[in-house]
Amino acid sequence: MTTDSLAGTGTPRARTKVAIIGSGNIGTDLMIKVLRLSDSLEIVALAGIDPDSDGLARARRLKVATTHEGVEGLVRLPEFAGVEIVFDATSAGAHRRHDETLRALGRTVVDLTPAALGPYVVPPVNLDAHLDAPNVNMVTCGGQATIPVVAAVSAVTPVHYGEIVASIASRSAGPGTRANIDEFTETTAAAIEQVGGAARGKAVIVLNPAEPPLLMRDTVHCLVSACDRDAVTASVEEMVARVRAYVPGYRLKQRVQFEAVDTGDPLRGLLPPAAAADDATKVSVFLEVAGAAHYLPAYAGNLDIMTSAALRTAERIAAHRSSEVAPR
Repeated sequence: MTTDSLAGTGTPRARTKVAIIGSGNIGTDLMIKVLRLSDSLEIVALAGIDPDSDGLARARRLKVATTHEGVEGLVRLPEFAGVEIVFDATSAGAHRRHDETLRALGRTVVDLTPAALGPYVVPPVNLDAHLDAPNVNMVTCGGQATIPVVAAVSAVTPVHYGEIVASIASRSAGPGTRANIDEFTETTAAAIEQVGGAARGKAVIVLNPAEPPLLMRDTVHCLVSACDRDAVTASVEEMVARVRAYVPGYRLKQRVQFEAVDTGDPLRGLLPPAAAADDATKVSVFLEVAGAAHYLPAYAGNLDIMTSAALRTAERIAAHRSSEVAPR
């Protein structure tokens, strides 16, 4: 059994055993992250539905148990008996069936699809509030990249409207992403409101066909009333640093931008009646996300930020269960 030590005691402690459903790009990258980066998790199984997938082949080479019979095959593996947390890296439609099976067996599920059966979780914003949830949803790649910024602005001043645009390389958008475009926009918009704190939210995703592929770029626009610009800037910069602690390729492209919204500007129509007569400001934040290239290419920052957020979430859940304090 793989062990590490309880902080400050030298007492061996078994790592929390985890499994992954989905042997595509996201599931395979997550498997490699657990193997390379985690001191508290042990990956014991990877399930897919394509027996010839590269992910299952890599798992076998890395001595991780595999099945190509999906969740049904996973629960039949001997290794599943010790699994506490299961990551679902498949699709929104498949996740509903997976969650039903795993919930009945008492497993905690970290959902990387836009199914949103459990509460939305963005690690630096609200993870601590959901450590006991049986299913947590990682929103979307665009949500993980932008909602921390919306929350940072919202911590300083009310956000009347938040809009994000996530631009990702077309080559980094696999069949699961393409099949879930509607769920992406709906889930992200809802999480902008529920987690980010915006009164209204909107999300747009752009698949950029440029060659060579470009890094993930994200734009965040927040409509606020008059605000302390220095305080907003400081809050955003502090939040970016917190995300970068687990996504090293996450960064601001330039300083936070502020633009006065003049009378007659259509944006004023998004203000609530009580704020309609106030000074209005559009806060714009421009981000770039480079992947760590553990399995995926560096331009696939959209996938890297999802697997990194899922890993951080599972580690915090595992630490919570063992009454330890993990880094936020």
